[in-house]
Amino acid sequence: MSELPNDQSEAEKLSALKRLATSVYLLQLLSFAFAGLPLLAGVFINFMNRDDVQGTWVESHFNWQIQTAWMTLAGFAVSGLILYMGMIEVAMIILTITVLLLVYRIVVGWIALSGNRAVKE
Repeated sequence: MSELPNDQSEAEKLSALKRLATSVYLLQLLSFAFAGLPLLAGVFINFMNRDDVQGTWVESHFNWQIQTAWMTLAGFAVSGLILYMGMIEVAMIILTITVLLLVYRIVVGWIALSGNRAVKE
């Protein structure tokens, strides 16, 4: 009988971590409407709670989300630098690829999270 509360508390912890990962995916999605600022808030949440997810399947989502944020920020920075250099067409191509990659990673991650599965990289 003593195992039941432990199992239940583990299930509750996993459920809370899953909600946290869902919130970060939502923040990443909201980055389109709020100039990328929610992306930074999401990666902050990931780093603040990284220890809590260690050893769970949700850890893969936190790693995926952190990688998504860095890739997106790098894509925006490169695009901005190239735009500053006057190569508008190249900057737009890089920006488009960055946005498509962001959408892809949000969708893939959120689908895996909804299925209670780790993200396969």
